[in-house]
Amino acid sequence: MQLVRPYQIFVDASWNVGLEIYFDTIADKIALVSNPQAIRLVRPQDFVWLLLFSALAAVSPHRTPLTIGLLVGLGLFQVVEPRVELFASKRGTVLSVLLKFAVCYAAIGLTNGISSTYYLILLLPVVSAATTLGLLATAGFTALAILSYLSFLLPVYIDWGKSELDPQAIGEISLRIIFLPVVGFLTHQLAEANRVEARRYQAAAEQLAEANKSLQEAEAAVRRSDRLAALGQLTAGLAHELRNPMGTMRASAEMLLKNTSEKDSVTRELAGFIASEVDRTNSLITRFLDFARPMHLRLEKTNVAEMIDEAITELARHNPPYEVTVYRNYSPEIPPIEIDGEWMERVIYNLLLNAAQATSPGGTVTVKTRLIENQVEISVIDRGSGIKKEHLENIFNPFFTTKSDGVGMGLAIVSKIVDEHNGTISIESEPGNGSIFRLYLPVN
Repeated sequence: MQLVRPYQIFVDASWNVGLEIYFDTIADKIALVSNPQAIRLVRPQDFVWLLLFSALAAVSPHRTPLTIGLLVGLGLFQVVEPRVELFASKRGTVLSVLLKFAVCYAAIGLTNGISSTYYLILLLPVVSAATTLGLLATAGFTALAILSYLSFLLPVYIDWGKSELDPQAIGEISLRIIFLPVVGFLTHQLAEANRVEARRYQAAAEQLAEANKSLQEAEAAVRRSDRLAALGQLTAGLAHELRNPMGTMRASAEMLLKNTSEKDSVTRELAGFIASEVDRTNSLITRFLDFARPMHLRLEKTNVAEMIDEAITELARHNPPYEVTVYRNYSPEIPPIEIDGEWMERVIYNLLLNAAQATSPGGTVTVKTRLIENQVEISVIDRGSGIKKEHLENIFNPFFTTKSDGVGMGLAIVSKIVDEHNGTISIESEPGNGSIFRLYLPVN
């Protein structure tokens, strides 16, 4: 059998151009997976695909409407495929490769079968599989390409009573068959190298994003520390300056009460108001000083559960009492840790007080502890009103409060005490669904 080889030079040259363009579409497939809206505009290679397959149809020695339609349709499919989200998945890729096999097989069958000058278009589905699927899938589709090409030797296509294969034809068929796995394997190696590089760059990008996030958090912490330091200095100076006039006002109110008769109820009531407001202001100044002055911790081994129980007992003694139930969920694994029990009890009490104030009467507050690596986690959980998202960033800043009668020092002092213990505190909250304050203290 003499294999027909006209127009072979044109086909080989055109196909080499087509292979180079195909590798440009790998990036398009990756982009489509990550962002299906990424590929919208017309690409330069789209024109080349159409030109290539139109040229193949134009110079075909067996130019029929069906052959021309198959080749042009194959070119159009190459243009449309990267834009269809269906073909971005693994199943979609397999489907697109099978569709290309069907079109290529029909085109070869219509142009002299085994001796067709278009046998090289079988490389299209092979390269498609190699660039997007694994090695086993590439081997499978390569085997399918070889078998489909050899199927044109069946008696359905050749009358073996009038034809025979001479040594030259056998050699030509063998070369064509060998060419398919060589191209498939090399293409898969190149695509796999590209995928490895893409994963490496993606991992580097994720690390950079994480580092950038950590940097932003560190910058926010530094800014917060600067604000706290400035506010602390201002608070300390202002508190000391206010203490003396407050003392004078309190003494004056007491003298006024002593020198006012029982009949002058208005004056006595006003003097009482002055005394009570002075006491309230002094209490506020004391809280400011607690926040501003350096802490001197008295660290000693403390049982965490007992410390929390003291805070819960203190909450129960609050006047007026809060109509909430506090559930305890303590982990038995937690060993005694070195903390200032008095200060840390104040932290838990403040968190419980906030949770009780946010919870409706008859509601519940849960205190949970657990051991995480080398840290003790203490969680105070409520199902109350929650905190708006825009307030979460400022919740631990001094003077920030959402309460009508609050001064915004409670959580600021809590945060400072926790920082002094080398711990951390975080909050999760959703308006209407409650809040979770998580306190982390080092075991050692």
